[in-house]
This record gives sequence, structure tokens and C-alpha cells, in this order.
Amino acid sequence: MELNLKQTLNDLSLAADWVGLRYVRENTTTRHVRDEKPQGNGRHISEGVMVEVLVNGQFGYSATNRLDLPSIQGAAETARQQALAASRWAIHKFNESVRPQAVGGYNSPFVKPLDYLSAGDINDILIKVCQALKASDKIVKTRAMAQTTEIQQQLVSSNGSDVSQHYFLVSTDYSATAMDGTLVQKRSDNGMLARCYQAGLELLNPDDTLERAKIIAQQALELLAAEQCPNTTTDLVLAPDQMMLQIHESIGHPLELDRILGDERNYAGSSFVKLSDFGNLVYGSPLMNVTFDPTVPGEFASYAFDDGGMKADRQYLIEKGILIRGLGGMESQERTKIPGVANLRSSSWNRPPIDRMANLNLEPGNTNFTDMIASIERGVYMESNRSWSIDDYRNKFQFGCEYARLIENGKLTKTLRNPNYRGVTNPFWRSLKAVGDRSTMGIYGTPYCGKGEPNQAIRVGHASPACLFEDVEVFGGVD
Repeated sequence: MELNLKQTLNDLSLAADWVGLRYVRENTTTRHVRDEKPQGNGRHISEGVMVEVLVNGQFGYSATNRLDLPSIQGAAETARQQALAASRWAIHKFNESVRPQAVGGYNSPFVKPLDYLSAGDINDILIKVCQALKASDKIVKTRAMAQTTEIQQQLVSSNGSDVSQHYFLVSTDYSATAMDGTLVQKRSDNGMLARCYQAGLELLNPDDTLERAKIIAQQALELLAAEQCPNTTTDLVLAPDQMMLQIHESIGHPLELDRILGDERNYAGSSFVKLSDFGNLVYGSPLMNVTFDPTVPGEFASYAFDDGGMKADRQYLIEKGILIRGLGGMESQERTKIPGVANLRSSSWNRPPIDRMANLNLEPGNTNFTDMIASIERGVYMESNRSWSIDDYRNKFQFGCEYARLIENGKLTKTLRNPNYRGVTNPFWRSLKAVGDRSTMGIYGTPYCGKGEPNQAIRVGHASPACLFEDVEVFGGVD
């Protein structure tokens, strides 16, 4: 049905200090091919309205997928009762200043719309990808997936907000599994589902796609003949596709203010960072500059306003190695008195917004890749995340990659399989010795960052250059 959200808000009868309605419609199609055979062609449509109500200094939430006035009125009354109940146990009283008036809009950039290709056309491309991945009889499994999502979102509120945002998202995932006897190695397209962008179907350009598939297959076969990664402490160069995971786990999650406040402690853990660390903690080396930036065209989590109505802009979280700002929306900023960002976000119409990462980027330095490698007498270069483990405080970690090369006397030499490395967040980032220039930059993302109760899987983006860390413990795995 056609929903006039502003009129619906005006027609609500409710005693509250502030009321917000957030409408979301999400339309996702997924095409999946394995070994040149289509495995799935699906479409999922989700649509509904979240009602937020501020009463007695507390927010209450309720949602409905029925878009008529009586249903939304009922959800508003439920949200009001929740707010009244919560106010008896309040640890902080809010007012409508944490829901500022917001007016504006946003549209994802694209060249070719999401309906530019038919389902059959997309399947044909994915089948050709699998054919390119099947470069040898030793390639025993090939996979190709493409997902497109269109999201229409509108936020209106009793203090005059009216924000419409329209997103076009494309995600692809290609992989080849190679086997020789009992040895099995898998290579993917920059890691599992790492190639996620705001864009149109120009991202399914067959020439570029098939060229990447050939490289994936070649490297999967390389890994069958490769030596194990050595067990040593050495210089480590991480490619941008692995820096994505490093940034996500050891910067993004520990800087979320609700974690630091303890809101996530019983589910997804807290953080080693303390409120007193902001403005003081030497998080990493002076080469480390990290920004929260939802303004990057095409990055997976770009937007103009967060789900609380705060205008999104670029902010430094860490500058020259010093922690200066947290990942917290206006509620967390009010509670902590720590500067935050516009990252109050929800995963759907039926979830309340909480502090989330969006685009979290490591800014480029001034070292090109050739000079970075040339500066190393002996080290290891790693690409593409394969496994991850990090403690509840986002402090001690151990990460595995798909593909590695040995660095000897300033040159990349033999391929290594089963590469892993481990560290502790602050000492690791303080060992940052060189940051690649803009020519080494890569932009990636993930649709499955999980957090919150009930769980919210949300989209985030990460951009980074290649980086050099010194004195890192690396080790091989078990075949």
C-alpha cells in the first residue's frame, strides 16, 4: 500500500515528548552457482515501520509490518508503555536533543540500475565465472554468487525531521577449492563476501570479473605446491583486504561507546578501551590515522544521516596514533560526554538503532608498494582473511589468511600456505612501520557484522592501504 509517513505521524494520538517513525523497504535478490550449476535464485522483500517514543526521559520501541494507521497507532502505544516501564529503572534521562531535527536525502551512486540484467543474464555471468575458476582438474569446487539489494528508507519525527535515503547495493563472492591428495586449499575474491559496494550492475562487468576468476584459480593451484608459512617473529605486510578485518575487529568494535559502557557485555563482549583513554591513549604509531567516513562514494556503508537523525560527516577517530573520538551516536555521547559520530544505526525496520560501525577507514600514507617491500630484508606478505579469533575485550587476536608470499632481500619470492599471525591490539598498532600510499588503497565491506540483542547483522565498509608491521608473530597452520 502507499504510505504517507508524515500524514500518519500527524494522525497519531499519543501523549509523548517525542515520536519518530522510520519506514524501511528492502528488496534483495540472490543468485548462486556452484560448479557451473545454478543452486539458488531467490528474492526477499521486507517492509515495515519502527515507532520510537520518548516518554519520561526514556525511549520505547515497537514495530509493525502493517502499514495502516490503526496498526501504527497500536505500535506507538506499545512503545509508550515500554518507555514508561523503562523510566522506573533509568540510568540516564534523555530529551529530544538526542533526536535532532533532520531534513535531507541520500542516493547511492550507480551507472547501471539493478534491473539492467535479467536473472538469466546474471546466472550466465556466474556460470562463466565458475568455468574460469575451473582451471585444472585439481580445482574440485567452484562457487559464484551475486546479490543485489535496494533499500528505501524514510524517517519523520514530531520535531520536524524528514529524511529519505535510497540505497543500491551489490555484493559478489567467487571462490575455488583445490585438492591434491589430502591437501586442500581455498582461494576467494579478496576473502569471503569482501567485495560489497554501493553501486549498480556495472560491478558485474564480465571482462573484469572473469580476469579476477582466473587469478583466483591460479593462486588456488599455487597454494597446493606452496610451503607452509614459517613459525617466526618477523616483518609483516598486510594487503588491504586483510587490513579490512584488522580494522574491523581491533579498532571498530573496541571503539563502540555502548560496548565501553557495558551495554554489549553479556552478548558480544565489551572493550579494553576506557572512557579516560579518549584524548590520551597512544593507540598506535604516529603513522596511524583512522577516520569514520560515511561520505565516501560507493563504499558499502555510506549515508547522509544516521537512524537517529544525526548528519553524517567525516571525523578522525585516531589521529597520529592518538585516540580522540568514539563510535557512538548522540545517546552514547550524552551518557559519556565523549565526542562521537553519526553511527546510530539499525539493521531493519524491526530493530532499534544502536552504536554501529559504518565506513571505518585507515588513511593512506606516503610509501608505495615497491618501496615498502624493498625495505624488508625478511618478512611475510599476507592477503585475504580466512579465519579470525579475538577476545571479548577486543584485545588479544589471532587471524588467518588465504594466501601469502615470503619477502627476501626486498623482493616477494615463494608462495606460502596457511599463513597466520597473532598479537595484542595496542602493541600491534604501535608496531606500524609504514603505511601505503593511495595507489595501494583498497575498499571492501561486509554485510554480516553482528551485534545487539536481538541480533542485528549490519553492513559496514572499510578502506585501507597496504601496511607494514614489525616484529609480528607469524605461524603456519595444519593441512
